[in-house]
Amino acid sequence: MKWKGGRKSSNVEDRRSTSGSGGRGAPSMQTMMIIWPLIKPLFKTKLGWAIIGLGAAAYFAGFNPLSLIGMGTPTGKITVANEAKDNEMSDFMATTLGYTETVWNELLPKYGIKYKEPKMVLYRGGTKSGCGFASSAMGPFYCPADQKVYLDQSFFEELAKNHSAPGDFAQAYVLAHEVGHHIQNLQGTLAKVQKAKQSWGGSSTKANALQVKVELQADCYAGVWAHHAHQKFGILERGDVEEALQAASSIGDDTLQKKAGRHVNPDGFTHGSAKQRMEWLRRGLNTGDMRACNTFK
Repeated sequence: MKWKGGRKSSNVEDRRSTSGSGGRGAPSMQTMMIIWPLIKPLFKTKLGWAIIGLGAAAYFAGFNPLSLIGMGTPTGKITVANEAKDNEMSDFMATTLGYTETVWNELLPKYGIKYKEPKMVLYRGGTKSGCGFASSAMGPFYCPADQKVYLDQSFFEELAKNHSAPGDFAQAYVLAHEVGHHIQNLQGTLAKVQKAKQSWGGSSTKANALQVKVELQADCYAGVWAHHAHQKFGILERGDVEEALQAASSIGDDTLQKKAGRHVNPDGFTHGSAKQRMEWLRRGLNTGDMRACNTFK
């Protein structure tokens, strides 16, 4: 993807150096199983209890005590060797966000909606959001309460290594998808979906099916953005579209279920199958028309 020299968005909150200061949630069961042999002897003495108390306080304040013994890294820290790469990624994301701003500021009014630019929060490990605590384990997400996209850049390493979806345009697609949710928020779609889910009570199957429509439309909007961004800036290079489609496929619900060793269960889908995600992304790319993105028909 051609991006260097492009305008970087000013709507970026860089919390990478302060991530974790807002506290974090409880450790996972997997983490507890790892550390239990280490902390079990401490319960036998008063000093041990004091150490556990200090460690817990440090953990919930955002510092990983295990980093002192070589297990894990301190929250918000990054090695010098990776700092340049991390900063370049931040520049790339800020530039991509700038491209989304230019396209949607011009395009959305044609559909009768004034575009309000979202903020993008870059963080490491964890941070506060208007929708609760944001953790790197959650992956990128959009919070309608504060109209911000939250992004821990380590997700892209996960995307490349564990989901076989490397490439800068694959990363741009992820951000464009989250901006797609922002557009749905401006349209009132997210509020309507939330109201419908609440009216159904405990019907998770119906709620999941509706959420799939939301996610597929965000995929399509990402494609619409790419269509117009390429027309305006010539951002696409050979292989870029394939990168984005591979990313969409690799995070399809059926792909993730198979990877986890589970049977494919469409009732449990919340984002759509690999085929669906690729189809709707491609539809947006080919048409450049938001009207082609009505997944709710």
